[in-house]
Amino acid sequence: MQTALLIGATGLVGDYLLRQLLSDSRFDRIKVFTRRPTGYQNPGKLEEHLIDFDQPEQWQHLLTGDVLFSALGTTLRQAGGNDAQYKVDYTYQFRVAEAAAQNGVKTYVLVSSAGADTEAFVFYSRMKGKLEQDIKRLPFQRIRILQPGMLAGHRHEPRLAERLALPLAALAGYLPGLQQYRPIHGREVAQAMVNAALDEKPGVQTDTLEGVFRRAENGSSNSAV
Repeated sequence: MQTALLIGATGLVGDYLLRQLLSDSRFDRIKVFTRRPTGYQNPGKLEEHLIDFDQPEQWQHLLTGDVLFSALGTTLRQAGGNDAQYKVDYTYQFRVAEAAAQNGVKTYVLVSSAGADTEAFVFYSRMKGKLEQDIKRLPFQRIRILQPGMLAGHRHEPRLAERLALPLAALAGYLPGLQQYRPIHGREVAQAMVNAALDEKPGVQTDTLEGVFRRAENGSSNSAV
């Protein structure tokens, strides 16, 4: 039995992940850290903490368990600018990961993005690349980084731009060099996260899109460090 920690539970992947964890008997306790209620109830298994990510002294001591799942994120439009998006997608995620590592959590699973690279031209990709880079320096026993393409699935807050872009992304996936950006359903990413968390091999593993699909199917992946 394991205790899972989760941030980003109200997002597309996080919502699917929370549902999977609640129905998975291998996890007997789910601790969710969120800015707003998830809407789920499971007395005895689900422990929901409504927190202010800007006040770590109020919640960092609660980050104890076996595995931290990080699926937190926002869009540039929702955030209102690069600095605000950076705060959510980098600062909050790294702050939580750092506290969990200091508290002895052994496994960390991150949903990143295709094209994440500290030297990327696109701000979003640079931000994701920096998060990956800094996470790898934390003293977790196991770090699993998933780099899916565009995410498909039901969102509580519909994103018109993404709905319009999904068909184009699907077509682009057939073009050389763009396969890593083709869409993947949030449910598959969530399943890949669970399977990655249960992979006991120590060290850092990074899965690009094909690896995420394999993780979702059978839990194994030919991952690159």
